[in-house]
Amino acid sequence: MNVMATLAVIETGGKQYLVKEGQELKIEKLLSEVGENITFDVLIISDEEGTKTTVGTPTVSGVIVTAKVIE
Repeated sequence: MNVMATLAVIETGGKQYLVKEGQELKIEKLLSEVGENITFDVLIISDEEGTKTTVGTPTVSGVIVTAKVIE
């Protein structure tokens, strides 16, 4: 995959979120402990301008988003 993604759409808990690197995100009912790293499948990745966008079927193969639980 040669798309340099700066935006991604992830899905968790039946909801979809548009996320960007370094962003803090509040996700309800996440069964993880503080400090734990979690991964999400990616539904869509794109650059800021939207000129290089990849839509998954249903997810984008080989692309994941990781996050650390902070609270």
